[in-house]
Amino acid sequence: MKHLRSDMLETYFEKKLTEQVPIPVCVVDRKGKIIDTNSRMEEVFPYDEIKDYDFFALVGVKIEDLLATRETGEAETVARNGKVFRLYVKESPDEDNANLFVYFFDITAQEEAKDTAVRQRICVARVDIDNYDEMKASMDPELRMTTWSQADRAIRQWAAKIEGSVVSISSSEYIIYYEHRYSDDIIRSKFEILDEIRKIETDLDFPMSLSIGIGIGGKNIRETRQFADGALDLAQGRGGDQAVVRRGSKIEHFGGILQSVEKRNKGKSRVIAHALARLIDQADRIMIMGHRNPDMDAFGSALGMYRVCLMKGQPASIVLQEPNDSLQAFYRNVLEKDTYNIISHERALELADENTLVVVLDTHRPSYVECPQLLEKTDKVAVIDHHRRAVDAIQEPVLSYIESYASSTAELIAEILQYSGQRKQVDKLEAEALLAGMTVDTNRFAMKTGVRTFEAAAWLRRAGADTTEVKRFFQLKLDDFKARARALADAKITEDGIAMSVLEGFNEEAQIINSQVADELLNVRGMRASFVAGRDGTGQTVVSARSLGDINVQLIMEKLGGGGHLTTAGAQVEDSPEEVIEMIRDLLSASKTQ
Repeated sequence: MKHLRSDMLETYFEKKLTEQVPIPVCVVDRKGKIIDTNSRMEEVFPYDEIKDYDFFALVGVKIEDLLATRETGEAETVARNGKVFRLYVKESPDEDNANLFVYFFDITAQEEAKDTAVRQRICVARVDIDNYDEMKASMDPELRMTTWSQADRAIRQWAAKIEGSVVSISSSEYIIYYEHRYSDDIIRSKFEILDEIRKIETDLDFPMSLSIGIGIGGKNIRETRQFADGALDLAQGRGGDQAVVRRGSKIEHFGGILQSVEKRNKGKSRVIAHALARLIDQADRIMIMGHRNPDMDAFGSALGMYRVCLMKGQPASIVLQEPNDSLQAFYRNVLEKDTYNIISHERALELADENTLVVVLDTHRPSYVECPQLLEKTDKVAVIDHHRRAVDAIQEPVLSYIESYASSTAELIAEILQYSGQRKQVDKLEAEALLAGMTVDTNRFAMKTGVRTFEAAAWLRRAGADTTEVKRFFQLKLDDFKARARALADAKITEDGIAMSVLEGFNEEAQIINSQVADELLNVRGMRASFVAGRDGTGQTVVSARSLGDINVQLIMEKLGGGGHLTTAGAQVEDSPEEVIEMIRDLLSASKTQ
């Protein structure tokens, strides 16, 4: 109201809201009751007199909140009668009068212009055909041409629905530029293009699928493109057949119902082995760590990586504060060898500097590693993992080898060993540890196995791994065996084939027992998924989740702060096992209604 002269305001107040004020205005007492208005208020409320009505009931804004805006400078806006108004409050100039004058400034034109600008902002979609090289090498040339043509047509028809401009980067990659106003429609349809591509006949043992990364809301097209690139990397790192949408720091996932397809070509393993060798040669010190509360995959992989360093003539250290109870027997065997330098968190932080190479195994999330503070001591971090990529992945590692198709990290390390030295250099205990890691992560080679899994296991067997010794690693005490039997007997099964169970009490072997119970429950006819929760020796609740493929247990576990794969996942939480099972029920119910 700066444009109104003070004498004009005084005249206005004296005449009690005459038509001299060219905008809607009302007088409100301190209790929020409207005591007077001018005729222009009909622009806001085009119905009967609103005098004596409650201001909050009509407008939806409390008087105290409106007064607070004078201090914060933030304006309150309301939409009424097809228009948008910004509210401005002023106290009565009469010191004896405590009433308030509320002005309604019509900002409809500005808001419409702003909305139009937002709707017309350019968004970027990156589209990539998964496993292109594998399909190209395996398909008949004539069928390949037909298949690519069908996929290309489907992608371009999808882009046409959103009036997108399609740029083909290569035979398998596309960039689509489209206006933001179509984004909500794309998300509501849950990326139907994923289903269309999956239906294309390939005559192979795996279907065609897409990875899509969408960037929205960057400061400019360059940043929006970077959002899309990062989203595509995340979609591919999570196994493909899905779309990831990134709006600034907010990330959403869609799809992901197919198993990751194994890459038959081992070329990448060879490249990674050579790149890792260069990093090892250049480092002053190498430290190896898995995730906290390590299992056989994490610890076995650490021993395998330790051997890689020895093959390169570089001493290394394994960072491990205290092995969990499930590893104690094997850990004693490792200590008896007196070959491996295992150090505590404190010692690792004391020795580490900017020239230290930290190799992270069986996880890629900084909050999950054995010693998170160690990541802050150096920029030289290498990540080797087989879990689907999470949003909070370690940022900008010098080497990233995250392959969700692999059965285990032990499988990836076994392949790296093959390109790092001779088989006879691998110690029998290391070979058994790696084979044990593969065994536990594949439920004894029954789940998530491919040709390369068995090739890696065969190589470890030739390197001296004894399968009988590996079996001993997983033996349970009699009390633990009984606890597992009770958890199986007490499992609750829903009508749609989902089994849930709670491991009673506190059990030092909860991590192993839960996974075994979850695996066993899937052997019951009609079961589609299983969830088992129980407290470990520290009082933390560990959860194991398994499925046969039509339920993505990874997405469920991610909601609890965990992760994993489509068919095998887990989490560690502070809530009680009973509370966790109830949370899982709610998440499953919510997923059915979406």
